[in-house]
Amino acid sequence: MRALVTGAAGFIGSHLSAALLDRGDDVIGVDAFTDFYPRAVKAANVAPLQARPGFRLVEGALQSMPLDDVLDGVTHVFHLAAQAGVRTSWGAEFGVYTRHNVEATQRLLEACKDRPLVRFVYASSSSVYGDEAPLPMQEDVPLHPVSPYGVTKLAGEHLSHLYHASFGVPAVALRYFTVYGPRQRPDMGFHRFIRAALTGEPITLYGDGAQTRDFTYVADAVRATLEAGDRGRAGAVYNIGGGSRVSVNEVLAVIGRLTGRAPDARRAPAQKGDMRDTWADTTRARQELDYRPTFALEAGLAAECAWLDGQLGAAAPAPSGAERG
Repeated sequence: MRALVTGAAGFIGSHLSAALLDRGDDVIGVDAFTDFYPRAVKAANVAPLQARPGFRLVEGALQSMPLDDVLDGVTHVFHLAAQAGVRTSWGAEFGVYTRHNVEATQRLLEACKDRPLVRFVYASSSSVYGDEAPLPMQEDVPLHPVSPYGVTKLAGEHLSHLYHASFGVPAVALRYFTVYGPRQRPDMGFHRFIRAALTGEPITLYGDGAQTRDFTYVADAVRATLEAGDRGRAGAVYNIGGGSRVSVNEVLAVIGRLTGRAPDARRAPAQKGDMRDTWADTTRARQELDYRPTFALEAGLAAECAWLDGQLGAAAPAPSGAERG
C-alpha cells in the first residue's frame, strides 16, 4: 500500500500513519497545521513519524495546494483532515468549516476521480445523526445534524457518495464515535477533564453530565480504518463505536479513581450543537470489516491519563538548585 493520509499530524491521523508504517506501507502525510490548537501539539505528534523510513510530510491546505505530486502512485487515500469542533462552528466561523471540510473534500475527490485507487476512506462523525435518530444509531436512519460542524461532515459523506456513483471513486465513509486516547486534541472532553484532575484546576462542564457518548479508543478506531482501507465496501458507510456508552458524570468518576482526584467541574448550561446521546450500532462494521472494539473504557482512560501526566511532567520547569536540596 502507498497511502495518502490527510490530517496526518492530528490525533487520529498520526496514530493511523504509525500503524500503516508498522505494517510496511509507505505514507505521504498532508497537514495544513491550522490554528485550531497550538502548532507545537501537532509537531510533537508527527515528529516520530518523520524519523521513520517510508514517511513523507507535506504541509498544505487541500483546497488550494497542488495535489498531483502527493497523489502520484497512491493506492489508498485516508481523508482525516478537517476543521474540528462543534461549538466553534457557528456564526462567522462557519466559513472556515466549509473551506476545510467541504471544499477540501470536493477538491481531493475531484483529483482522485481518474486515478486507479483501491480505496478512498472518508472520516465522518457521529455528529451527522443529530438528536432524532433512535438508539442505537444505525447507518440508514434519516440524518439531522444539530451543529454546523455536523452539516459539513455530512456534506463530505454526500460528496464521497456522489464521486463513487458518478466516477467510480471507491469511497468508504466511517462515522467515528467520540474517539479518545493518547494525543487526543486539547479541546476534547477527556483531555480537559484529565488535565483538570491532574492539575487541580477547575473545568467547565456543559450540561447536567447525564448526557451519554459511545466512547471509542483510538487504537480501535485506527484498526477499523485500516480494515476499511483493506476491504471496505465501496459506497458503504460504517459506524465505528467503542461499545462504551456511558454518561459524562460516570467518566468523571472513573477519572477521579484513576488520578486520585476528581475533576473540579463547574456546571454551565448545555451548548448549542451538543448532542444529548450517541450510541453506535456497529453490526455492519462487525459483519463487513470484522470490527470488534477491544479496549474497555477504564483501560483506555488509564492510557490517556498516563500519557497526559507524562506530557504535563515534560512541560514542567526544571527545579532550581534549592529545590533539588
